[in-house]
Amino acid sequence: MAAIIAAHNVGHDIATTVRSCRAIPGVDLIVVVDDGSDDDTGHQARLAGAVVVRHSVPRGRASARETGVKVAAMRDRADGPQRLLLFLSADVGESAVEASTLVEAVMSGEVDCAVAAPVGLEAERRSLAANLAAAAIRRATGWECRASLSEMRCFTREALNTAMPFANGYGLEVGMTIDMLSAGMSIVELPCSFTHSGADESLGFLNRKQRYADVLWTIANRRLRRVHLPVSVRRQAARQQVEGQPYPQPAAARDADLLSGDAQ
Repeated sequence: MAAIIAAHNVGHDIATTVRSCRAIPGVDLIVVVDDGSDDDTGHQARLAGAVVVRHSVPRGRASARETGVKVAAMRDRADGPQRLLLFLSADVGESAVEASTLVEAVMSGEVDCAVAAPVGLEAERRSLAANLAAAAIRRATGWECRASLSEMRCFTREALNTAMPFANGYGLEVGMTIDMLSAGMSIVELPCSFTHSGADESLGFLNRKQRYADVLWTIANRRLRRVHLPVSVRRQAARQQVEGQPYPQPAAARDADLLSGDAQ
């Protein structure tokens, strides 16, 4: 399992986040992509034991995560399985261990992607961009999601490959969700109590207009390209959807259907 953390000017928090990642079951590689920071983010991450890659200038959250994925791929053994991948925010500190729930779901083979859903008061707060993203995901795939723009996600390499190259800016997550589900991958949302210090400005809390614009552009791009689940599939899956269960079906059930089809 490789934890990938895109970081920009989070020198105060990154070391705690990296050290906490080591308590997540299965994590044996932590990649921090220092996206053009002008503080000691990279230095602190390296001291905490992460593999650090630096962009000389800020290139954005999508580019930073793509760099992290490529570095993790280079660290995979040629004769072994590809690592699962975990995306984390740089400022979650000790709460990084909450990602254990996501990792366990994907390691079980039941889902291709597990997404962190907020709990408590955070679950009740949704921005205009998040509401727009949720509506677009529902329209394209039938899935009623609660955390349409959640950054914390765990994936199989196969699932992540269906979403690359990533959408730019704050459209990254909504584009990723639509692409994965349209490609036949399964996704589940699981409650996680992450705590953000607020240092990670890439989350877009302070730039709501740009966040909304990026999400809108990504949705328009997917609609223009007609990226969606077939109507019959999404209608049936939507009727059977259960909160906290893989959508549109468990990965194991899908793979069994494929094997059955091949046998026939």
